[in-house]
Amino acid sequence: MTRSLRVAGAQLDLVVGDLRGNESRIRDTMEWAEKNDVDVLVVPELAISGYPPEDLALRKGFVDENLAVLDRLATMSRATATIVGFIDRLPASRRDDDAVPRIVTNAAAVIAGGSVRSVYHKKLLPTYGVFDEARYFAEGDTPLSLHDIAGVACGVSICEDIWDEAGPPTDQALGGAEVLLNINGSPYHIGKREERLQMLTDRAVAGRTYVVYVNAVGGQDELVFDGASMVIAPDGTLLHRSPQFIEDRFLIDLPLERSPAPQLPTLEITRPRPTRAARVAPSVAPALSDEEEVYRALCSGLHGYVTKNGFSEVVIGLSGGIDSALTAVIAADALGPEAVHGITMPTRYSSSGSVDDSLDLADRLGIRIDTIPIESIFSDFLDVLDPLFADTPRNVAEENLQARIRGTILMAVSNKFGGMVVATGNKSEMAVGYATLYGDMAGGYAVLKDVYKTMVYDLSAWRNSESEVIPQATIDKEPSAELREDQRDSDSLPPYPVLDEILYRYIELDMTADEIVEAGYDDALTHRVATMVDRNEYKRRQAAPGVKITRKAFGRDRRLPITNRFKP
Repeated sequence: MTRSLRVAGAQLDLVVGDLRGNESRIRDTMEWAEKNDVDVLVVPELAISGYPPEDLALRKGFVDENLAVLDRLATMSRATATIVGFIDRLPASRRDDDAVPRIVTNAAAVIAGGSVRSVYHKKLLPTYGVFDEARYFAEGDTPLSLHDIAGVACGVSICEDIWDEAGPPTDQALGGAEVLLNINGSPYHIGKREERLQMLTDRAVAGRTYVVYVNAVGGQDELVFDGASMVIAPDGTLLHRSPQFIEDRFLIDLPLERSPAPQLPTLEITRPRPTRAARVAPSVAPALSDEEEVYRALCSGLHGYVTKNGFSEVVIGLSGGIDSALTAVIAADALGPEAVHGITMPTRYSSSGSVDDSLDLADRLGIRIDTIPIESIFSDFLDVLDPLFADTPRNVAEENLQARIRGTILMAVSNKFGGMVVATGNKSEMAVGYATLYGDMAGGYAVLKDVYKTMVYDLSAWRNSESEVIPQATIDKEPSAELREDQRDSDSLPPYPVLDEILYRYIELDMTADEIVEAGYDDALTHRVATMVDRNEYKRRQAAPGVKITRKAFGRDRRLPITNRFKP
């Protein structure tokens, strides 16, 4: 005789700190699951508080309100069991333990029948990369157990718990779990979708269990959650995958053979339903191409930051170059063209194409664009500074005046009309300091901050293959800041394909300059690039936040001291 467990998952775009809003989203999902005769509904990690709550988790009032939300959700629960993430307090016995510095945990509640039936505390707390969970949470010491949901032995765990092959889900499977339910707030980076799939497949096959993995979606500051929730069969078959970067609800019926009694303590949560609606066919969303995946991540990150922080539009300085063009296209796709205000600000050094190509781009996108010449302002600055600068050669001081005038104008427009300025610099420029503090670095968000220049071209080509929105002249022109006569990026920087390869090794792989040279790169060039990266840490520390898409982004991922005399 076969049994069946109807599982529902909801990858939700939740907002950190919006306890009432998150409660409403979870409540709606619970009602949907109940109407569909679901046995167990799974929602993301820390769904009530939003993830990551950071130092909000240290505030008593915040924790109190999140617990009150859990109580209300539990009260309205019925036959469907729901696994919901929240912040829990440690029992009094552990709070008095001097060896436990934190008094709250990252927790998952199992609610059903009008009450909280069980609580699991996350055992493995990530402290690498963007994660700081040990700063806020105590390690869980919940005794290992299972939950009998509709006659099926289920193990409950949270995100990192399942990444370690010796983590709690492995022990739950050994103890008789037939289904592993894992809730997540797992941020995106390039290649992570495949990593997750392989890891979850390994857990399913090794434990001979179903694995139900539910992730969040949406942008939260510099992080983007890509969803891609999955259900994997005991033989490793991918039964379900949700789309990336969009909210999704899914249902799936898992057939189960009669199995021996679990060896671990098992708490009965719900009993099997006497009747069941027709079986639900599984679905597997197609994988996105590499370029589309990154592009959708950038759109999701910008959309989340702008809308969740209450802005109705963005302001972008358009130079006629590829960085500002791609930024504008992402903004138009993420927010709608009506929410994008472009401004072009030519000086004596601006080519005719810098204005014409910007106007062409705006016309293709359907966004507003204004031209504000800044030559007279630039001349006035030079006149005012002439007594001080007299008898000195012109250098970056005069060049950067133009960038800072542009930054001032963009911020003035932002202050007057309320739109947020989006900076347009890319990772290659930010790495070596090819950016002007209080100039082109000005802005509330930097959508290309973690995108190398070579990837800017790849993403532009992909987006144009969907519909040609970036003028070909913009793509073909040689990169230039246009801050002096006949200026080219190549005057100061090596070719971007070479630069980006060195930067990737130095930043993301943490290779030393000597190790990069041993890999075949020019000695003098490699050491010069490494020195530029190190010397410009102070600039990056003052940069706007931006979407993380690589394994190691500037900011939360890569934390080096500004004052640093270590020279390998």
